[in-house]
Amino acid sequence: MVTQLQNFYLKKEEPNKSCLLALRSIILDQDNNITETQKWGMPCFCYKKKMLCYLSTDKKTDEPYILMVEGKYFDHPELEEGKRSRMKIFRVSPNKDLPIKTIERILQEALDLYRTGELKTKD
Repeated sequence: MVTQLQNFYLKKEEPNKSCLLALRSIILDQDNNITETQKWGMPCFCYKKKMLCYLSTDKKTDEPYILMVEGKYFDHPELEEGKRSRMKIFRVSPNKDLPIKTIERILQEALDLYRTGELKTKD
């Protein structure tokens, strides 16, 4: 039986489907304490029960992006704040090679906010 979360990925057209599944894998590989759930119809990744990031696609361009929940805490030139006060997004082109090192750096920076205690987790 296909879960609602699995269906998020399965119903996407290529190349977005492969791109989102690759991003999912990269996120989950960053730390054993990262879990995946679904919130607001999107895959949500948590670190020790604290929201870390989401995967989604842009409503206008249909391109995938990673939404960093606590984006306001770090400054990375490729993160877009838009009209958000807390979150920032990292856009990904499904037709190009993924910038894996950049994605990993952003995710590790976000994880470090929790690991150092700057942001509290629910241990």
